[in-house]
Amino acid sequence: MSTPLRLGIAGLGTVGIGVVRMVRQHARLLQNRCGREIAISAVSARTRDKDRGVNISSYAWEDDPVALATRDDVDVFVELMGGSDGPAKAATEAALAAGKDVVTANKAMLAVHGQLLAGLAEDHGRALRYEAAVAGGIPVIKSLGEGLAGNEITRVMGVMNGTCNYILTRMEHTGQGYNALFDEANALGYLEADPQLDVGGIDAAHKLAILSALAFGTRVDFDGVEIEGIEKVTLADIRHAADMGYRIKLLGVTQMTGRGLEQRMAPCLVPAQSPLGQLEGGTNMVVIEGSDVGQIVLRGAGAGEGPTASAVMGDICDIARGLRLPVFGQPAATLATAPRASAAVPAPYYLRMALHDKPGALAKIATVLGDAGISINRMRQYDHADDQAPVLIVTHKTTRGALDQALAAMDETGVVTEAPVALRIESV
Repeated sequence: MSTPLRLGIAGLGTVGIGVVRMVRQHARLLQNRCGREIAISAVSARTRDKDRGVNISSYAWEDDPVALATRDDVDVFVELMGGSDGPAKAATEAALAAGKDVVTANKAMLAVHGQLLAGLAEDHGRALRYEAAVAGGIPVIKSLGEGLAGNEITRVMGVMNGTCNYILTRMEHTGQGYNALFDEANALGYLEADPQLDVGGIDAAHKLAILSALAFGTRVDFDGVEIEGIEKVTLADIRHAADMGYRIKLLGVTQMTGRGLEQRMAPCLVPAQSPLGQLEGGTNMVVIEGSDVGQIVLRGAGAGEGPTASAVMGDICDIARGLRLPVFGQPAATLATAPRASAAVPAPYYLRMALHDKPGALAKIATVLGDAGISINRMRQYDHADDQAPVLIVTHKTTRGALDQALAAMDETGVVTEAPVALRIESV
C-alpha cells in the first residue's frame, strides 16, 4: 500500500481552512483520484487559538513557517500566507532546498521572485505549483502549461480581479458612483487589507505577469506591466460606453509583438455582447488565443474558500500522482528576457473631455487629433451647463504614442477644462 502524501499548511485563513475541510470531507474521493491518501501533518499561522470553525488540534503546530516547511513528516509545503517577501518567501525557499514539493496561492511572490523560485525548484528536482495564484478556481495555469502546450500563444487577456468587476458592474446597475460602491465592497469584505492592491490593479497585474511568463516562455517581469486602476472611471463613462455598445472592464492583456512583450492592466472598453462584456459581479474570465486552438474562454469564481482551495487541491493531487513539470512550462534557464513594449498594437480609443462652451473649441480638438495622425470615428456632444460642454470621441485605430502626443497638445489649446479621460477599446 502506498504511503500517505503528508501536507504542511502555512496560513489558516479562508483558503487554508478550505483546504483542511476539503482533505477531511473528500478523503476517499482524493485517495481514489490521487492513488494515495492525502494527510495533514502540521500547520502554522499567526495565531494558534483563533476560532476558525474547524478543529485543528490533531495536527502538529509550528509557530515558524520555516520550521514547518522543513519538518521530516511533511512531503508538500502548502504556502497560503501571502506577501511577496518575508515568511512566505523564506519558507518556500527552505522547503525546496529541503527537498519538499511546494503548492502556493501566492501571486505576489511568484510575480516578483518567480524566476528565482523556478530555478531553485528545478535545481532540487521538486515541483512548485501555483494554480490557485491566478483566477481562483479557473484552471488557467494547467490550460496554458499542459492542455495548450502544442500551441503558439498569441494573446492572453482577462478580468482577473473580481472586486473591480463587482464595483464596475454595480455602478452600471445601481447608478451609484465609484466611492459609494468602493465602500459597499469594503463592507462586504471584498477588498484586500490594502485596497490599492485591488482597485489600483496591482493584484491583477501580479496574475498577468505570471500568465505572460507561462504563455510566452519569458522571465516573469512584473515591473514591465503597465498598471492603471479603476479609480478614475466615472458613472458617466460607464453610461457613455453603454450608449455605444460597450462595457468597461479592468482588463489585463499580454501579447508578444514585433517590438517586445506588451503587458498592461487597465480599464478598457469591450463589446457588450462579447464574453468579457457579459461578465457580471465578482466572476473572473480569462481568454486565451492560440495558433491552432483559436480562442478559448475560461470563466469561473476567481476567489473565495471553495474555488481557491479547489485549485490548491488540484495541484496537490498532481504531485501525489508523481507529475513533475517545469514551473513556467519549460526549464527556467531557457526562459527569455523579453524587451518591453508599451501598447505597441494600435487600437481605437474612447476619449471623454469637457470643453469651454465657446465657438471653435471642438474644431481645435479635431485639429490636434488630426495633427497627431488620429482620425475620429464617432463623436457626441452632451447637454451642458456652467460653461462646460461634455464631449465624447471614439477614434479609429491609433498608437498610444500618438494619442499621448495629442493629449499633451490638448492642454495647450486653452479649450479643455480638465484632463481628458482616455480608455483603450479592446477587440475581443
